[in-house]
Amino acid sequence: MRRGVVDIGTNSTRLFLAEVEDGRVGDVLERRTVITRLGAGVDADGRLAEDAMERVYAVLDEYRDLIDGHGGAPAVAVMTSAVRDAANGGEFAGVVGERWGFEPHVLTGDEEAHLTFLGATSERDPADPTPTVVIDIGGGSTEFVIGTGHEVTFHVSNQAGVVRQTERHLHSDPPPPSEREELARDVREVFADGVPDEYRRSVSHAIGVAGTATSMASIAQGLEPYDPDKVEGYVVSGDECRRILDRLAALTLSERREVRGLHPDRAPTIVAGVIILLETLALFGLHDFEVSEHDILRGAALGLF
Repeated sequence: MRRGVVDIGTNSTRLFLAEVEDGRVGDVLERRTVITRLGAGVDADGRLAEDAMERVYAVLDEYRDLIDGHGGAPAVAVMTSAVRDAANGGEFAGVVGERWGFEPHVLTGDEEAHLTFLGATSERDPADPTPTVVIDIGGGSTEFVIGTGHEVTFHVSNQAGVVRQTERHLHSDPPPPSEREELARDVREVFADGVPDEYRRSVSHAIGVAGTATSMASIAQGLEPYDPDKVEGYVVSGDECRRILDRLAALTLSERREVRGLHPDRAPTIVAGVIILLETLALFGLHDFEVSEHDILRGAALGLF
């Protein structure tokens, strides 16, 4: 059966259209990402801004046409931190369902965690006993989902994301060490409050999904154009993260837009993203993480129909 998933996140709006048979994803027909920054200003105002919603609406027009161009398919729209947190999030979700026919799902933290873990581990042996944390850094929050096989044992949604932390802390161009350390300290405190000690010590492997993690793999390899086959399974060390951070933080925003392997639209928030990644590795005592293209989009295609 053909299935479509639109992920309307804090920073990006993404499309996944694939054939799904016997609980496995087969041919992927479309996978698109547009940086729409729906969550811009939500941290301060508590509402989705009109111009941010219009950016998403324009992309949904394109995605509806793409799905219809493949002969149509049942399609859902999953929405996470920005919509969940905004006072007008429910109204926005209703418009998405009525105007484009995407069945809206404003995910709870539990639902988001299980779908993210399902997507990241869907191609793995369910009997694999390796305790794993899946790291999903979004625009408004960072999700940690811990489990073995395909089973979740712990998850937390930390209110620290690339858009939220950039808006709070990075005000200079390029951002000086003082602003970066302030951001890191804020993230460290949020993570310390969210993850009990026993879970910090319980994992031995990390999988990073979504834009920050995949950008790190792409920058590390200098991919131009982006190549998902080279990103999937790439292992990024903490040392490589630090080298990339030092390089990116020394550049102005316009210079970061020219970095090979980095999508220009991710340039405004990538410094915060790398800092969040480094704080995550430190929290769990890990030296590296594996990058995966398989995230909540795949999880929703497998788990929401």
